[in-house]
Amino acid sequence: MLQENNLQKALKNRLLSPAGKGLGDVTTQPLVADAGLLGWNLLREDVSLPVAVLSESRVQHNLQWMKSFISTYGLKLAPHGKTTMSPALFHRQLEEGAWGITLATAPQVQAAYEFGVRRVLMANQLVGKANMAIISRLLEKPGFEFYVIVDSAANVAQLGDFFAAAGQRLNLLLELGVTGGRTGVRDVATRDEVLAAIARFPRSLALCGVEVYEGVLKEEPPIREFLRLAVRELLTLEANSQLQGERIILTGAGSAWFDLVAEEWTGLARGWNNDHPARPLDIVLRPGCYLTHDVGIYKAAETRIHTSNLVARDMQTSLLPALQLWAYVLSIPEPGLAILGLGKRDAAFDAGLPVPAQHYRPGRDTAPSAAPAEWKLTAMMDQHAFMQIAAGDDLAVGDMLVLDISHPCLTFDKWRQLLVVNDNYAVVDAVETFF
Repeated sequence: MLQENNLQKALKNRLLSPAGKGLGDVTTQPLVADAGLLGWNLLREDVSLPVAVLSESRVQHNLQWMKSFISTYGLKLAPHGKTTMSPALFHRQLEEGAWGITLATAPQVQAAYEFGVRRVLMANQLVGKANMAIISRLLEKPGFEFYVIVDSAANVAQLGDFFAAAGQRLNLLLELGVTGGRTGVRDVATRDEVLAAIARFPRSLALCGVEVYEGVLKEEPPIREFLRLAVRELLTLEANSQLQGERIILTGAGSAWFDLVAEEWTGLARGWNNDHPARPLDIVLRPGCYLTHDVGIYKAAETRIHTSNLVARDMQTSLLPALQLWAYVLSIPEPGLAILGLGKRDAAFDAGLPVPAQHYRPGRDTAPSAAPAEWKLTAMMDQHAFMQIAAGDDLAVGDMLVLDISHPCLTFDKWRQLLVVNDNYAVVDAVETFF
């Protein structure tokens, strides 16, 4: 525990890089830990725009919302860290009861470990000697718990050879897939080939459970059937004595359908743990985007969840968008058009362009006000956004626009440092990302 605390402190003792964007005056080389002591406030223009900011109150709300949702179902949470790739935020999730952190690549696992994350579920295939070597080195460390998915006999053989030579045992999860989806075994024959390959390496590979990613499906009925298939596969593996872990894992749930996963699987854990007290079952959900949410693809998912899920309805609150971008109006070169100092280098655009949410004029306004509904981004270039306005709108060069986003993953990816602000837009903290 002492080592983990020291690693968390190491995050705070890193420098706020003057080469980064979206900061105030960093000529004094402040530490990340000092960000809240610098007196920066967005409304006073203490920070260079564009800037990506996290609302402290909304992040805390979202942490508590998901903690309550998961605990009501009696399940575990391993949020997908690829969303933020911010170990500081990982620790906030762990401190609110997360079972572990999900990651997608060996370098991501290494980054998380370097800053104190000790239980990782890698929801991806581990392929290639250099990637295997990263995980092998981490497995030498005491207290590190790691699971990785497999879906082919070829990959199993590669892992078995590598970790046998290293004298280590790797925990595996069998990934199930669907036709036209992403990875995962599609049929019984492939599944049996994978299981036979695992059986050839009893000292270096341990099958611990089943993994799915239901997000490749878009409709509720096939998702529910896929989740039920995963339960049947897990029970068959157990009945055939093919599960070897001290704890058994069943895991799924991206950020759009976690409610269905919870509904389908919650009864299994109670029944299993009554029948198998020596080897408990951990049902692990992996949504990542809940921490900051958005106003696009995950807002639509949230609307569906609150319509159909009784637990979410009874909570009487919703996830809140906690990640926003601030940008200046650079130019109003012609009627009906404003150019903002924000572009593809700053914001996700794969799932919809940023949405103008608030407007603020420094020196005149006391607080941001709602942006007119007709203001709409129509295109983005590398460093510029095109915003449609109406003739006569109260907008001027130097005004600030606050924008909501769709798909937080790709916005986090564009920032190495994000500021955390309170409800008065004062900077209270900063977090780094390690993509």
